[in-house]
Amino acid sequence: MRVPPFNPYIAIVIGVISVSASAILVKLAAGVPAGIIANYRLLIAVLIMAPYVLLKYREELKIISKKDWLLTSLAGVFLALHFILWFESLNYTSVASSVVLVTLQPIFAFLGTYFIFGERFSLGAVISMIIALTGSFIISWGDFQLGGMALFGDVLAFLGAIAITGYFLLGQRLRRSLSLMTYTFIVYGISSITLIIYNLILSNDFTGYTKNHWLIFLALAIFPTFFGHTIFNWALKWVSTSNISMAIVFEPIGASILAYFILGEVITDTQWLGGFIVIFGLFLFIMSTAKKRKITIAKKE
Repeated sequence: MRVPPFNPYIAIVIGVISVSASAILVKLAAGVPAGIIANYRLLIAVLIMAPYVLLKYREELKIISKKDWLLTSLAGVFLALHFILWFESLNYTSVASSVVLVTLQPIFAFLGTYFIFGERFSLGAVISMIIALTGSFIISWGDFQLGGMALFGDVLAFLGAIAITGYFLLGQRLRRSLSLMTYTFIVYGISSITLIIYNLILSNDFTGYTKNHWLIFLALAIFPTFFGHTIFNWALKWVSTSNISMAIVFEPIGASILAYFILGEVITDTQWLGGFIVIFGLFLFIMSTAKKRKITIAKKE
């Protein structure tokens, strides 16, 4: 294998910082409906990708089967649902709680493979799942003490993790027949259309936002999407999936630090305790499952 043009581990650090900024940017867009934020994040990403994809991958777009179109469309709907739930959760709960709970996605993904594909887990994987879920309950209990709305935000983030799992499981199937760029372009496009319909139903305004809001929409499309998940996908050529998965576990830490300095959010004792337990459990889980199968990396963000 040839030498990478850029140190992949430095690239992964850049990727973690980029995805950690996602929740902060959503918080900074206060007053904008969650569906609108999600819509413009994906729509702008699609517009940026369009010239390259339509030029280089137009032949692949012509030969996609009806079944793959159907499954890709379903994946786009799941991605839209994930963003709606996760971005909405940030209106009610803290960045720390929301991001930690969304990061539980690898566990839901493996549970999905258990029920759908009949994949079996080791005892270590089961124990680590229990540890991580225990941490999530500690966070939710602490937020319940703070108020019902914080707990409601936790529930939305939890459901957002389940929604992104559906997106990943479909992606695992579709990436066997579609290239990364083609698949991503179609999914983002379908997700954008889904969000447009969602916003029309709720009568959300598509215009009338400030210059700062539009800059936030653009930043969400560029940093968490291209400097985050695209970098992770590039790094997969040079490092193992388990290493990248472990790096992504640090997203809640990065997001919490940024939230403290930018938003002034203080982490409570239960969030510290629960977050530590979740991250510890996820580390154990990834380590215990990395040898059995590859963990799909694609995102939140």
